[in-house]
Amino acid sequence: MTQSLLFVTGTRADFGKLEPLAVAARDAGFQVTFFVTGMHMLDRYGLTKIEVHRTQGVTVHEFLNQRIGDPQDMILAKTVIGFSDYLAEHRPDLVIVHGDRVEALACALVSATNYVRSAHVEGGEVSGTIDEIFRHCNSKLASHHFVSSEQAAQRVMTLGEPAESIHVIGSPELDFHSQPSGVSIEDVRRHYSIPFSDYGICVFHPVTSEADTMLLQAQDCFGALEASGRNFVLIAPNNDPGSEGIFSVINALPADKFRVLPSMRFAHFSELMKNAQVMMGNSSAGVREAPFIGIPSLDIGTRQTNRAVAPSIFTAEARDRAAIAAFLHDQWGKRYPSHTAFGEGRAADRFVEILQDPGFWGRGLQKEFHDIG
Repeated sequence: MTQSLLFVTGTRADFGKLEPLAVAARDAGFQVTFFVTGMHMLDRYGLTKIEVHRTQGVTVHEFLNQRIGDPQDMILAKTVIGFSDYLAEHRPDLVIVHGDRVEALACALVSATNYVRSAHVEGGEVSGTIDEIFRHCNSKLASHHFVSSEQAAQRVMTLGEPAESIHVIGSPELDFHSQPSGVSIEDVRRHYSIPFSDYGICVFHPVTSEADTMLLQAQDCFGALEASGRNFVLIAPNNDPGSEGIFSVINALPADKFRVLPSMRFAHFSELMKNAQVMMGNSSAGVREAPFIGIPSLDIGTRQTNRAVAPSIFTAEARDRAAIAAFLHDQWGKRYPSHTAFGEGRAADRFVEILQDPGFWGRGLQKEFHDIG
């Protein structure tokens, strides 16, 4: 009997990581469905559910779990209710959640309480704020773990998870970046009306524990970019508390130097990154994807604290305009060897290999805490 896989996606970012796994599983004969919710459903963020629907050969179920401005606890509650209803009706063989978002936490919790097998992708990592708490909670709730590195695997084991349930596959989004995007940079610039060829990329998300200061941080960060006289493509921040302050600063930037986009198709974003002079902000793309591609990145603030170390990654506080200016002066246009600490672009192949092992499906769902040593 064909096993059914349900991938939970709430943002453009986690879809970029889950899509390679879903497509590979589909091609291997698994029945694949996406549970689409979160930012995907909101016009303000580009209505990116459209991208999920473009995936051929899969089923898509939509669930609107929030209004603009809803606090995270309310989003959590709404998602628990909606996903519980879905699970009661469909009961997939495996639920796959990613990372540290509140939608993933809700669906991992519902899966655990209903004894539905679940897998957590990219657990065992460290970062700043509430994200890390959510991520470790998801690992404890999940019955299987697909992690990006040996170090991440060790951290999941310190949470008491058995080694045999942990599989190192690398970061799935690197599967995209390891191969041709399928579009040219000219195609990307034309499709998104990007008027310049010499540009940096900036993605600056709110930090939930610092929501009260995000307006000031955004003023400092984007003020330094504006003062540099360089061109930038800005991808809109996510919908966490503090985003309104960031949007207010972005909306006042000069249009001749900043092209602001709510979101991008992943293939187009990959090509945009491959041709960028630098990557800046506090997105995981700056500490994961940029080093793999080989472009210099500046990680600003605390959101990705201790997430990754590579020769091409630099750090600065948002208020340190001198450090930001120095990075732009010294690193603009440089290239670095590809950093492969988070994989070499074969995560999807490894994922399918594991799912095709009968032992994967034979593991019981009653969890025990495994002490290290």
